[in-house]
Amino acid sequence: MEYLELINCMRCGMCLPHCPTYKETFLETASPRGRVALIRKVAEGGLDISERLLTFLSLCLDCQACASACPCGVNAGELVADFTCERREGRALTIMEELILRRLLPHPDRLEVAIGPLRAYQRLGLQKIVRRLGILKMFPEKVERMEGLLPTLPRRPLRQLIDEITPAEGKERGTVGFFLGCVMSLVFSQASYATIRLLAALGYRVITPKAQKCCGAPNVLAGDRSGLLEAARFNSELFSRYEVDCIVTDCGGCGAELKKYRSHLADNPTAAAFSDKVLDISELLARHCEDLRPRLGALPVKVTYHDACHIAHGQGIRQEPRKLLALIPGLEFRELSEADACCGSAGTYNITRPAMADRVLQRKLDNIKATSAAVLVTSNPGCLLQLRKGLADDNVPLRVSHLTELLYESLRRGLP
Repeated sequence: MEYLELINCMRCGMCLPHCPTYKETFLETASPRGRVALIRKVAEGGLDISERLLTFLSLCLDCQACASACPCGVNAGELVADFTCERREGRALTIMEELILRRLLPHPDRLEVAIGPLRAYQRLGLQKIVRRLGILKMFPEKVERMEGLLPTLPRRPLRQLIDEITPAEGKERGTVGFFLGCVMSLVFSQASYATIRLLAALGYRVITPKAQKCCGAPNVLAGDRSGLLEAARFNSELFSRYEVDCIVTDCGGCGAELKKYRSHLADNPTAAAFSDKVLDISELLARHCEDLRPRLGALPVKVTYHDACHIAHGQGIRQEPRKLLALIPGLEFRELSEADACCGSAGTYNITRPAMADRVLQRKLDNIKATSAAVLVTSNPGCLLQLRKGLADDNVPLRVSHLTELLYESLRRGLP
């Protein structure tokens, strides 16, 4: 972390109306400029690291809305993340961190085995019994919250079902590398399947390397910089073996992290070349609006869109998803108030800081309900989980869908 980044903050307050935690508390220590000031004090030796300080900093969702609003380009969320990584540099991982970050995440086959019991838990009807009897009340709150976020899992992970090479339909226009995120494959396989079919329909040959690993975002959350760098090196080198025009992902969190490989591995030309090729699926599809338009069938439905933080603030992608939704005949788009405000998911934030996460989520749910939409679209797995659970808990009969699911549904309706 560079000291210059800390002193760039002018404390102008432009970030305050955009910070989810400040809007809920109106506390300076829960604001971006407050967090930057605290980290600066530590760097200057005027403040010791204490549990109270760490509590203030941990309240940050790292949604990066402050970075979008800052006239000087200060990113308080990234500074907090860097501070956390530096503070934990060299420390030993806990047993749970070792299990998740070293034994599971870098091994997609192990992840698929590990999720098997959860699939059986649902298929055998145990989930309904456990929830009906309130058995989860006997466990720590974190367990109950994690179980509550669990959606209906697909019968098999998408990585097991697709071929490494999906041929283009019709005349081939290029080759795309597809970065299949862990959660997308394990939980939202239908959305990533739709992504592949859309790309193939547009004439792209899609290569999905089966050996690819987690993007490294969970390592950042845990302050595990060495694990992050290992993931960046592995994935960069893996995709460099294929001749692809670009590397597409349909996971907002993955996309934001993959585009940072260049900075994570500053002296690695392979990582730089990798990051330069990374595109969110909406970026690539938006280049082919005129090709898509005549092929889409009618979907007479009211739709609103939630800008996932990793997509809107992390990657600066805002108009492309809206342009794509506007292509669908019959679709009535309802703009969402504070569309780019965080939903409270933020990786594991909704588990580690449940009280604040719920307050942030409620503001988002109130805005969603005000649109009277029947479908809510977003493109990040954490947001999909958080918003589905929140709307279900509020008894709001509203479908939450990934952008590619809705586009693929329209594409299928447009077929002869």
